[in-house]
Amino acid sequence: MPRHWRAPLSLLFSLFVLPICTSAANSFENTAIVRTVELGGALVHVTTTYAVKALEDGSSVYTLALGEQEHARTSWLEAKLKGQPGLLPLGDFGYHPESGVFLYTVDLPKALDTNGTANLVVETVLTHATYPWPREAAQKDPQSLKYSTDLFVISPYKTAVQRTKIRSPTPTVHSYTDPEDIEFTTDSVVTKSGATITYGPFYDIPPSATQDFVDAKQKQITIHYDYEFPIVEITKLERTAEISHWGANLNIENKIDLHNAGPRLKGHFSRLEHQTQSYFGRTSAHILPGMNLMLPPGIHSAYYVDQIGNVSTSHLRTVPSVPKGSNANSYSLLELRPRYPVLGGWNYSFTLGWDSPLEDYAGYDSATGKYVVGIPLLTPMPTAVVDEAEIKIILPEGATDIDYFPPYPALSESITKHITYLDTIGRPQITLKYRDLTDKHTGNIYVTYKVPFRAHLQKPLAVATAFIGVFIVALAWKRVDIRIRRK
Repeated sequence: MPRHWRAPLSLLFSLFVLPICTSAANSFENTAIVRTVELGGALVHVTTTYAVKALEDGSSVYTLALGEQEHARTSWLEAKLKGQPGLLPLGDFGYHPESGVFLYTVDLPKALDTNGTANLVVETVLTHATYPWPREAAQKDPQSLKYSTDLFVISPYKTAVQRTKIRSPTPTVHSYTDPEDIEFTTDSVVTKSGATITYGPFYDIPPSATQDFVDAKQKQITIHYDYEFPIVEITKLERTAEISHWGANLNIENKIDLHNAGPRLKGHFSRLEHQTQSYFGRTSAHILPGMNLMLPPGIHSAYYVDQIGNVSTSHLRTVPSVPKGSNANSYSLLELRPRYPVLGGWNYSFTLGWDSPLEDYAGYDSATGKYVVGIPLLTPMPTAVVDEAEIKIILPEGATDIDYFPPYPALSESITKHITYLDTIGRPQITLKYRDLTDKHTGNIYVTYKVPFRAHLQKPLAVATAFIGVFIVALAWKRVDIRIRRK
């Protein structure tokens, strides 16, 4: 469940949240909780496994709790049973002021009887959860990050045993927190083995989704580790998809504002030093020389320009279109190389676009008389986060009966008019806005619409009218005598 599904439910809070909190501890017990944190750069992946036991017959709704810090960073949240691919329905009950936590409900596929068990797996993707430390680095310096989180996984249920495993991308961990005065264990609180830091096990933890537990028992832990890849953030993405029936073409254009969120450059940039590092294959981790993007198959007429003009340092390898419904995992590979290496704290703005055959994305429903077009929500950029995204879909002129079905609800959406050359009444434009998109937010925006026969004639009539108008003006100009005196 993406973060964008959240909406204020003040009425539901007052009617349902308090009963959920007061009765939750009577329906389930956590026999074990294991949280695994995969550290990264712009994204941090967290997998939490809850081994739960029902305390009463008919227990079918499990309640999750997120602290304020974790909730603010969570861009993606999904739940499923261990070993099963299907996702479980999630209900968002928002912020609970009495407990100081955010509550979600998970509907189990089958109600559990007393002492019945289930293994629930909750996966989240956190954005902006790390920061560079030190904040500045010289051109040759390595890159280190810090990550902070809560020691205990909060839950409205009693927990028999709990542990947290934090995995660094490399075994180079500069420091980690060793909390003191922890009363739920008699062993060492933290151990390190290679790139994995383990906190716990902790035993007999009471229901922790309360403000009293957070104030008295909760601890903050921080990991300082090496990260050997650039931290890529897309501060703003403007994506436009234009559908043309006359050209049987789908044009997609992305205007991207890229930011390297690594440590800021200390001192001046040396091109000679950078070339030397590149020659020996020792480019610093906080320098972004380029990236590889997986574009759709069958594209053509691709262009990559920045504020100066065409960037010819990139290379595109295309593959043919694949039949619709095929499971072939093929893609066109773009080796994108900016005009200059993007160092920590630097920005780079560019435009990337291409054309595709419309038949690869569109179909016609003869039962409803509507065209159906699937527009990819975004071009996946692994390990990157998109802070702000504006998706525009421009339909053919004269399109009517418009419906659209995004894979995730947008923060805002609207239908306006877009007017370009040779248009008469303008084209319908669908605009969707999102925040904190990741590589998890894949999928298509399906758009359905009708194009009446007269709408197909608008373009040739506009061209014919323009041509005839120019001809009449030229003919009149030829026949008008503007001289003062006759020869």
